[in-house]
Amino acid sequence: MKILVAWDQPEQLDLLQVYLGLGDHEISWAATPDELLALAEAQPLDVVLMPITLPDVELGYQVFTKLRSLRPDTPVVGVCEPQEVFRIVRFMTSGMSAYMIRDANSDYLFMLLSVLEATVEAAQAQREQEIVKHLREEIAAVRKLQETMIPPLIDAPRGYQMCARYEPSQLRVMGGRPVTMAGGDYYDVFNLDDNNIVFLVGDASGHGMKAAMSIMIMHTLVRMIRTQVYKDTAAFVAAINNQLVEQTIVNEEGGFITLLYAILRLDKHEIQWTSAGHPLPLLQNLDTGEIRPLADGDPSGLPLAIMPGAEYETITSPLPPHCRVLLYTDGLAEAFPAGSDEGVNQFGETGIIRTLQASTKLSISGAMEQLFHDSNEFTQGFGRHDDTSVVLVERLKV
Repeated sequence: MKILVAWDQPEQLDLLQVYLGLGDHEISWAATPDELLALAEAQPLDVVLMPITLPDVELGYQVFTKLRSLRPDTPVVGVCEPQEVFRIVRFMTSGMSAYMIRDANSDYLFMLLSVLEATVEAAQAQREQEIVKHLREEIAAVRKLQETMIPPLIDAPRGYQMCARYEPSQLRVMGGRPVTMAGGDYYDVFNLDDNNIVFLVGDASGHGMKAAMSIMIMHTLVRMIRTQVYKDTAAFVAAINNQLVEQTIVNEEGGFITLLYAILRLDKHEIQWTSAGHPLPLLQNLDTGEIRPLADGDPSGLPLAIMPGAEYETITSPLPPHCRVLLYTDGLAEAFPAGSDEGVNQFGETGIIRTLQASTKLSISGAMEQLFHDSNEFTQGFGRHDDTSVVLVERLKV
């Protein structure tokens, strides 16, 4: 701890040096106001100790205000005589952190080091709270921008039902209050024309501001170039990839985005889709209870923004009557309890399938709610560490 001491009672200096010398502290000494201000300006400090009479209360206050101007983040502890306690109010209202009263026997000297240490700890805690507050404000601003990308309502065409949901991750900080994080998950649903509906879910690597900004860039590109010029989903994903490769905010430090891009062809009741390193959609037959990936093997291509010219595969999957298709990001599957091995003990595709099977009789919105509930319950109160996006589509019975 770096302590700057200004003292106006020379006879106490030896004793004061002994008391403040306990512990690994660096102490600087000043005998006059000019020395105090010069030392405060010349070096970093953790705390300042000064009498309010340096050499009188009025000049002491002027020195204190100059000191606060030089070192606004450094706490100051004042010392005063018993008859001057009423004068300390002026100092405290101007930012003095703490004060001590000089008793006749100078017993207060025993307590000075403890008071200084406690004052520094309190100042550090206050700074941390301010940082957390600033963090919350910044994240809230990014999240509000992020939320504007997510469609508030999804209108299903005749013969279908649809719902989607995004839920951010949370980080617990000082005081146990969670900070709702900005993240890199994203979904979108929009019409290309009266016969083609686009579904997509994306997930930028990492967490926080960079991931959120990466997904915003991709969203902007998708909305800019969406057109029927791209005859299949693979061509569209390849075009997005070639654009994202040039975006350093996305791919710096090994960053990338996984994407599942799908088009529902209403006239043929089929989904044409392409995966760029993303979890495969699941198809649920509501009559037989069978649940399986929409494709055999692993047709996923490279995640986006890794390599220009990457090639992707177009898969076409028929949708039988009375079925559901689930598109999701890995935050749903990778939920795990605190203290467990996240690579082994996860909710996983097994948990997703189990919930879907148990939700057959529920409405599509009820099944969505159950997926989020069961995934979160699996963490035993720890909560999902990653943000999560889910799109659920149901073809009704003929």
